[in-house]
Amino acid sequence: MTKELTEAEHEEQIAHFKLKKIIKQLSQSRGNGTSMISLIIRPKDDISRINRLLTDEYGTASNIKSRVNRLSVLSAITSTQQKLKTFSRTPPNGLVIFCGTVLTDDGKEKKINIGFEPYKPINASLYLCDNKFHVEPLNELLDSNDKIGFIVMDGNGSLFGQLQGSRSEVLYKFTIDLPKKHGRGGQSAVRFARLRVEKRHNYVRRVAEVATKLFITNDKPNVVGLVLAGSADFKSELAQSDMFDSRLSSKILKIVDISYGGLNGFYQAIELSRDCLSNLKILHEKALIKSFFEEIATDSGKFVYGLNETLKLLDVGCIETLILWENLEVQRLTLKDNNQQTIFYQFVAHSNNVSTYTDPETNQDYEVVEQESFVEWIVENYKDYGLIVEIITDSSQEGQQFVKGFGGIGAILRYKVDLEPTNDFVNDYDYEDEFL
Repeated sequence: MTKELTEAEHEEQIAHFKLKKIIKQLSQSRGNGTSMISLIIRPKDDISRINRLLTDEYGTASNIKSRVNRLSVLSAITSTQQKLKTFSRTPPNGLVIFCGTVLTDDGKEKKINIGFEPYKPINASLYLCDNKFHVEPLNELLDSNDKIGFIVMDGNGSLFGQLQGSRSEVLYKFTIDLPKKHGRGGQSAVRFARLRVEKRHNYVRRVAEVATKLFITNDKPNVVGLVLAGSADFKSELAQSDMFDSRLSSKILKIVDISYGGLNGFYQAIELSRDCLSNLKILHEKALIKSFFEEIATDSGKFVYGLNETLKLLDVGCIETLILWENLEVQRLTLKDNNQQTIFYQFVAHSNNVSTYTDPETNQDYEVVEQESFVEWIVENYKDYGLIVEIITDSSQEGQQFVKGFGGIGAILRYKVDLEPTNDFVNDYDYEDEFL
């Protein structure tokens, strides 16, 4: 079974997802003129100083010649000042404010006024008035604090990778052609043996040099740990070699034996390093989805997948862990009937904005009063249902299988429920053989 997250870790996971959505929304917004203000305040910074800055900016903006642009900028500064007044002091993790008028897809103007404390301290300080919101400093908050380097070595070459949060990345790789052992006798045997040792020595040297270039920045390691992996003894030679930078050798977390080289070896090394990387999101994600697959493989009845079947059990209260792909394209529609009185909700599998909804069974049309992402809605309301929400990516093989084979939505139940899934999300994947 998957390692249970603490309440604090789960809250951070939810906050991480919310921030990603905010960044995506703001980064896609564009304004008509320089009327969009991005304000980022570091922890312990003086709010009164920021207020003085905005007052000075208001005076400067009053001199803008273009009346339309001047009024837009002054309005944005005023909104920012009003939002700032809701905070008596800078929150412990800093403060982020975005205010301004943006253009919607249909060319209409829409006011944005967002202010929040990041879920972890932000080290940036920023004030910009532009035709777009500047979210670049927020991207740093999405990165996990733990960045792990991987060196995968075998007789055919080496791969250098990095694991950060749920994202694994190949940084560099190269192939090598080493001489093999042979049975020749006489002087040629000594010569070939010498050449072989020399080639191996040069190979280890090259790996050490590349490792220094990739994992050392500004004379300091840019990873919190290193995992050395390989199918031969090259990894041990590297760890013991004087050619290997001492700043990196002190960061070695684990040396693992693997059956493959290259990319498959990289994935296997991540799995075999589970004990020292247990706090990284990708390992929790992989273990979570595997536990979901195990429920299916054993036909425990404590699982559900697909949009329709999962939503049927949402209100029943039997869902223990709801698993959702972060990019799930499901919308929650608030609908009004023709009498303009009865309001109810409907979930549909698409991401487009709609103004009307037609019931496929009755062919009756309804007005769409409100539309929002189901994922964003549930992360705000999951506590009302007494369940845990797990937001997963498709960065791992298991994540890709969950998205492609199960529609990116499923759940582990508190108890067995006799409910036959009738949706058509599941493809012909042999998940039991491939992942268990």
